[in-house]
Amino acid sequence: MKDLSVLIVGGGAGLGALLAGMAVDAGAAKIGIIDINQEAAESALAPARAKGLPTAAAACDIQVGAQCHAAFDAIVTQLGRIDTLINCAAIYPRRPILEISDADWDASNGINIKGTYHMMVAAVRHMQSQEPKSHVRGRIVNLTSVDAFKAHPQNAHYAATKAAVVSLTRSFAHDVAKHGILVNSVAPAGMATEKAKALGFLEELAKASPLGRGAEPAEIAEWVLMTGGPKNTYMTGENVIVSGGYIYA
Repeated sequence: MKDLSVLIVGGGAGLGALLAGMAVDAGAAKIGIIDINQEAAESALAPARAKGLPTAAAACDIQVGAQCHAAFDAIVTQLGRIDTLINCAAIYPRRPILEISDADWDASNGINIKGTYHMMVAAVRHMQSQEPKSHVRGRIVNLTSVDAFKAHPQNAHYAATKAAVVSLTRSFAHDVAKHGILVNSVAPAGMATEKAKALGFLEELAKASPLGRGAEPAEIAEWVLMTGGPKNTYMTGENVIVSGGYIYA
């Protein structure tokens, strides 16, 4: 991420906060975070501030398009150029397939799909007028899931939204290639996050993986940063599956 200005949506906790810290270690020049929780966003910027980097945080409910664009503009006002946008805000509420309510669908669609869409629109509008660096005006990376490609009856609405994000990624990539903007997604299998540990999911993750364990969040973050980093100057419209073999099991 050397010398790049990186904006992470959903960066206040979990994988997003980890990405913020790892981007700093990888040489990012500026870090921005958008999250529904302003305090969490500010806290996740601590590694960047410790190194004296310019930072910016904004709070918004990404289900609301106007809030998405206002938050993005607020970050741009403070940081200027945004080289990489990482969309990792999502919800994962489990529900039996015959019991998914309208409220469940609305929340999953609003956050996982619509919020991702609005942030991508804001990023494209900003990036398309930037001067290119090594042919690239900007990069967008969306977090999807291997569940988009496998039967997932215990959380069908989540899986459906992640499949939609894969499709959205490809459509955007095709449309903005002419501007030198690269749009890709990364699809992890289950991660051994603190939340997964607290919910007792580690055994389930281990059984599902040929490797016998869930991914460590840093193992997934490396692929996100590579896809959104300066070494990627040509790949676009792709979905990088990092499943530990789960996709083939």
